[in-house]
Amino acid sequence: MTVALAGRVALVTGGAQGIGRAISERLAADGAKVVVADPGVGIDGRGGDAVLATSLAETIGAAAFPRSIANPGAAEEAIGFAVERFGGIDILVNNAAILRDGFVFKLEPADFEDVLRVNLSAAFYLTRAAASVMRDQAKAERGGKPYGWGRIVNVTSTAGLYGNFGQAAYASAKAGLIGLTRVTAMDMARSLVTCNAVAPFAATRITESIKPQNEAQAAYKTRALNAPASAVADLVAYLASSAGQSITGQVLGVRAREVFAFSQLRPAKRAVVGSGGMGAAIEEIKAAFADQSTDLEAFNTDPIV
Repeated sequence: MTVALAGRVALVTGGAQGIGRAISERLAADGAKVVVADPGVGIDGRGGDAVLATSLAETIGAAAFPRSIANPGAAEEAIGFAVERFGGIDILVNNAAILRDGFVFKLEPADFEDVLRVNLSAAFYLTRAAASVMRDQAKAERGGKPYGWGRIVNVTSTAGLYGNFGQAAYASAKAGLIGLTRVTAMDMARSLVTCNAVAPFAATRITESIKPQNEAQAAYKTRALNAPASAVADLVAYLASSAGQSITGQVLGVRAREVFAFSQLRPAKRAVVGSGGMGAAIEEIKAAFADQSTDLEAFNTDPIV
């Protein structure tokens, strides 16, 4: 039987814990050579334990890169490590994320910047380094003709689409990943490299850390713990496979056995300013205004498991 990802090389950031671990395990099980990039930090980005990455790598037959990739030099080293160790880089999963919550009027600027650096900037640094290699691989027709092995998956969040109380940093970074996804898909189209964003619903350290602000959010937290991380790994593996070649620039969600295609920001209603002035035009488009529900409230239903 042909293994779906045989011959391919994947790098998964935050790949030793939670959703990242499930993705690393699934890609390895599907035949990919995996680099587990994870410094083993806490959910707030502090501390570190290299054993988490090295231990998982030994278990699944992967390689470990137990360092932070939140600077351009480290990102280039990580991609270079994958190429040197396994001969290329075909799949990049930008999953690493930290969380430092605080209401916008209290959040420390340093915490905001740290979250953006890990959750968004690191994804750009790695994408930049990997894209250069993937373009060369496309020219060399790695894996056959036409080239079809290049895959980039950015793990975003519905917090970046809806927002949530006290998550200015996290939501800003995750929203930024959607913009990065769209542009990367466009920039890499000629090289036949796809790029998509996945918004996961699963039991993770992040869902466990949620501090509900109301009953709806408390119910969401309880329900979210019923969605396995393995379902997210299933979607990422599908996008990484040959079947995912035609899918690019999309924002997809997965919650247990449910899969979502998210709409992306486009004008919902148009009005022309006339004799009634701006106020009259605004009244015409008010019906299309987005409500102020949080992501926890919007998905406060039981997952289909």
